[in-house]
Amino acid sequence: MSAGIGIGAIACVLPERLDRVADLPEVGLLDAEEAEFALSCGIETVGVFDDQSTVDLAARACRELLSDGGLEPDLLLMVGPRAPETLLGSDVCHVQAEAKLPSAFAFTVDGLGCTGSSAAWALARDLLIAQPARRSVVITHASRPTAIDRVRHPVTVIGDGAYAMTVVRGGRPELVAHRMETDGGFHDLFGVDYKQSPWYEWREECRSADRYRFELAMHSRLRLGRMVEEVLAEAGLVTEDVAATLMQNVTASAYEFYGALLGTPIHPVCGDHLARYGHLGAMDVVLNLDRLLRSGELGEGDHVLVLNNSPVAAWAVTLWRI
Repeated sequence: MSAGIGIGAIACVLPERLDRVADLPEVGLLDAEEAEFALSCGIETVGVFDDQSTVDLAARACRELLSDGGLEPDLLLMVGPRAPETLLGSDVCHVQAEAKLPSAFAFTVDGLGCTGSSAAWALARDLLIAQPARRSVVITHASRPTAIDRVRHPVTVIGDGAYAMTVVRGGRPELVAHRMETDGGFHDLFGVDYKQSPWYEWREECRSADRYRFELAMHSRLRLGRMVEEVLAEAGLVTEDVAATLMQNVTASAYEFYGALLGTPIHPVCGDHLARYGHLGAMDVVLNLDRLLRSGELGEGDHVLVLNNSPVAAWAVTLWRI
């Protein structure tokens, strides 16, 4: 692996408005099992932006990221939202126009759900390695529910937010090792029948809650356990050498599951963000990493392990060095 490629800067956009999950309009329409899940998954409130699209939020995050007048990035990489703003259009090119990045080549990483951010920063690293003339890549993503409902039973509750980050030469933390995998057998476990109804009637459906809870969970347990071992071995480390472990924010029980699996606790910053903002899709791991870096808790040379997975199914493990 080429040394010295890491994070230049991160900008996170979060709403001031926080709505209690118990007060969400759809909660009163859920059946008993769905309602119990929504109220007991560890999410107390979700952040809400009024009348702003994923393009609006992603472009705002890019503008805030680059507001210091730094060099325009060579590439703009958008992690695809849950639903595009325009069919047959280009959300990422719309973000490019709104963020005023005319010379950056813009494209999207899609179809990986939450894991898209981890795939994006690994791809950004590879693109910098492949072309020495490139200096930086901007990655962005915005989280909004697919339609009106925010409760995704049996997965999580969706909040609003956006981020933008740069991957640059000489950045810190440095990306030390990375693994990612997918399993196409779960490609249609979740879906929205958007062709047969207007957007305000869209509702995400899980083909089999048991398959999500048990079969996919077992796949995640086996794969992530092995991938963590591979990433640490590549860096010549063991679990005890890791200063902090982060993951995406889906439910509070997930932290217990993966903490027990890895033999190391998931850092509490994840649970704090889960309770306050809900699940922010591919933004979760970036927000968690950004806040951990800003906390002053870590020192130079410390290692941070970031896990990421999604019901698609996709898995990623990244090791960062401060």
